[in-house]
Parts: sequence; C-alpha cells; structure tokens
Amino acid sequence: MVALFAVMAVQAQAQPVSQAKKVVADKIAGIVGDRIILESDIINSIADIARQGGTVPENAFCLIMEQALVSKVLMLQAEKDSLPVTDEEVEAELEQRVRYFISQVGTVEALEEMAGKTVYQIKDDARESVRERKLADAMQRKVVENVKITPNEVKTYFEKIPKDSLPFFESELEIGQIVIYPKASRDLEQYIIGEMNNYKRQIELKTTTFDQLARKVSEDPGSKDRGGVYEINRTEKTWDPVFMSTAFRLKEGEISAPVKSKFGYHIIMMEQRNGDNAVVRHILRIPPVTDDEINTAKVKLDTVRSKLIAGTMAFNEAADKYSDDDQKASGGGPFLTGRDGSYFVTIDQLDKDMVGMISKMKVGEFSQPTPFQNEGGKKGVRIVYLKSRSEPHRMNMRDDYSRISTAALEEKKAMAMEKWMKAKLPTYYIMVDEQTAQECPNVQKLTTSAKGF
Repeated sequence: MVALFAVMAVQAQAQPVSQAKKVVADKIAGIVGDRIILESDIINSIADIARQGGTVPENAFCLIMEQALVSKVLMLQAEKDSLPVTDEEVEAELEQRVRYFISQVGTVEALEEMAGKTVYQIKDDARESVRERKLADAMQRKVVENVKITPNEVKTYFEKIPKDSLPFFESELEIGQIVIYPKASRDLEQYIIGEMNNYKRQIELKTTTFDQLARKVSEDPGSKDRGGVYEINRTEKTWDPVFMSTAFRLKEGEISAPVKSKFGYHIIMMEQRNGDNAVVRHILRIPPVTDDEINTAKVKLDTVRSKLIAGTMAFNEAADKYSDDDQKASGGGPFLTGRDGSYFVTIDQLDKDMVGMISKMKVGEFSQPTPFQNEGGKKGVRIVYLKSRSEPHRMNMRDDYSRISTAALEEKKAMAMEKWMKAKLPTYYIMVDEQTAQECPNVQKLTTSAKGF
C-alpha cells in the first residue's frame, strides 16, 4: 500500500488525455460506493504513462486499478467530511494541464486533432476526474497533517539504511539573489507603442495577418511559434491582471490598443470566447534597456551590497525590499530552489554566468552587482549571495539531517495513511470485475467480495 501512493501523481497527470482519447470500449472495472471505474480509463492511463516517457511496470493494470480504488475511497471520504475544493481550483488545474499538453504537441490545433475533440470538450471530459483527484488529495493531506517526526525517529530511520546503500551527493549550494530589472526609457517605450499601433493598423487593413506578424515580431517565446495563441480562463490567477482584463473586454475579432503588463507591451486579439474561457492571440514587444539603465541599477545594487556587508540590512530583508526576481514575484523567496523543492542546488542547475561568479566566491560572500539576461531574454542586474557550499560526500546525519528528516517524515506519513486506509476500506462497498479479481490479488484484498462481478 505504501508504494501505491507513490504513483498517484503519475496517474493523475495522465487523466486529462486518457479522458480525451479513449482507445477501448468502456467497461465497468470497479465500483466504490456509488462511483464507477472504467476499464478504458485504466488502460489509457497506462498508455499515457508510456507516451510521457515513463516506465510501465508489468503489473501496471493491477497497480493503477488499486490506486484508482484507493483514490475513490479518499474522494468519497473527503465529500463526507465536506473538504473544500472550489470550481476555481479545478478550472485553474484544467487550464494548466491543457497548456502542458499543448506545449508537448506544439499547437492547440495539433492537440485537438490528436484528441479528436476541441479543447473545451477535453476540459469537460476531464473536469470531474480532476475534481475527484483534488478531493482525494485534500483527504490525504488531512489524514497526515498532524504527523510529526522527532530527532530520535530521524536517527532510527537513518540507522536502518544499509551502509553500502547510502547515497553519494555531489557538492550542493545555497544561493540567494537580489535582482533588478531596469525599466526602458520613456522615449523607447513610446517608440514601441508606435510600432504596436502600426501592427494593429496592418492587421485591420488586411495587409498581413495577426498570425504572420506574431511569428515575425513577437518576443514571447511561449507563443511566438503558434502565432501568438493562448487559451486563457478568467479565473486563473497566474496571468498578468492587465493582460487578462484587456482580453476579456474585447469582442471576437477585435484587437486591443497597446497595453503594458509586467512583461512588456501587448496588442491582443480575441479569437473565440465561451463564458470565462477564451482563445486569444497576442504580440509582445519588450522595450530595450540601454547601458544607462543598466548602470543606474548597478549603482542602486552597489548601495544595497554595502548595507549587506556592513550588516545594517539582512539579506532576506533586502531581497524583499529591492528584488524584482521572478521567483519572489511568484511567492517564492530569494533563494534558488533545487529539484526536490529544497534550497539546495547543484552546479548543473545554474546558468553559466552564475557558475562563473560562484566559482570565485567564498561562503558568506556577496557578488558585485552584475548584468545578466534571464531565460526570456530580459536584461537585469543581480547580486548573488553564496550562503553555503557542501563538499561531495556520502549521506550522513551531520550534513544531511534536513534531507534525512524529510524522508523519515514521508515514511511515517505513508504508514499513517496505510493505517487509516485499513480502517476505512471495510466501511465502503468495493467491487471489481471477475477478471480483475482473478488477475490482481492485491486489488482483490481491497474488495468486499471474494469473486467480483
């Protein structure tokens, strides 16, 4: 059962596509309470894992079927406990997933052709499964929310790991940064606005199309090759509010005047709208930043660096007050995050310019204000803070207590989840079809019948 929960995220991510593209006729494979599980969904979930590059185990059907039964129990219990899952949360996740699949196949049209349905139909087909999964996740969080770990338990967990199985870690770093993205001069902004107005005139006079211009001049790498197309939802909070409000004031076929967001200047065209959902095109231009603006930012950050060195201002305080870092803007802190969500990163996760800076720094030092470009090509200036650097080492309690503690806590949560599930399963009506009952002993153990239906 513990291993079962490790695959939940994979199956959940596969659901939207499997809902959108059935490959077998529907057949009821299982029942939990008044909810059914379709065999086609299990089979398509397996196919989706393979399409996404995952490894499909030999007992994939049984494993995913077991997980589906458990997920239904969690979901039904969440409904009984009235755990909150809002429509806005569901719609936001649907939009995020559709964007992910579009990024994988290239265009909205390619996704719709592959699925044999429109994006709106794909979302409709997946909506209930997304809601059920979010309810199941909420129930799982509730079960383990009070599970804590003590230092003695961490020590016991570590001592159970065979010495020859202790992992080896490369050098890891804690790195913070304070970033300023200078604003372009007013003259250059006015020049960009003039160009955007010219684009709008060309499209309205039909001397070119929005698609052609976006592919040619837009500076948005996420939509440029699609002719500026995006699927948006009014309730989604990840979009710039100026962009969103401008788009939803437009009628179908209408093009906005140039508007300024945190990314630059846009003209936006409403292609299609259905309630809070819309398909839009946009062209983004970013006013260029000159050496004068870069030098002004360097002077400002040099003053901040002096305060940091003198100890008159803490790093986190300075970052909160001065930094324009993208991670900070999205709710994160000033420190880079690693692949595991911790504040420890490896060299291969850093951009090449930062690698060069770090190689010359000692722990505790702050870099000089240094110009750079982010992944989107935006120019900025940053101070880098090297808080710590570990040496390559075998896992041990001194260097890796936080990591070991996290692993021990996750194991304890999994055991609490398993105990809860064993107590709850007998309170639900659970059945699977006869073939599954025969072929999947672990699934059969969860049911209330020895034979199946």
